[in-house]
Amino acid sequence: METRGEGGTGLRAAVERRSAAPVVFLHRMPRWVLLVAVFVLLVIGMAGSGWVAAAGLLVLAVALAWFAYLNWPALDGSGRILRIVALAILVGFALGRGIGRF
Repeated sequence: METRGEGGTGLRAAVERRSAAPVVFLHRMPRWVLLVAVFVLLVIGMAGSGWVAAAGLLVLAVALAWFAYLNWPALDGSGRILRIVALAILVGFALGRGIGRF
């Protein structure tokens, strides 16, 4: 199994290389900025309606999927299950908001 820092090839290595600069940028930001961004997207997703609400939740789902993919090798079984469940819930709510069910 490939670990971080080996400079391997393939999809994981390519994603890690392309993610390095955005991750450093996010790491250098004050924590409150990221918390406010997540809160705003959640408010848009929960208080909004239609595809605007769905878009807010889908942006959160994409960010969570990105971080989960980057951290996947370091996660144990329960961490992986938690991220899969969280992604499924976010995408489910986004689809529900998009078609007007919630």
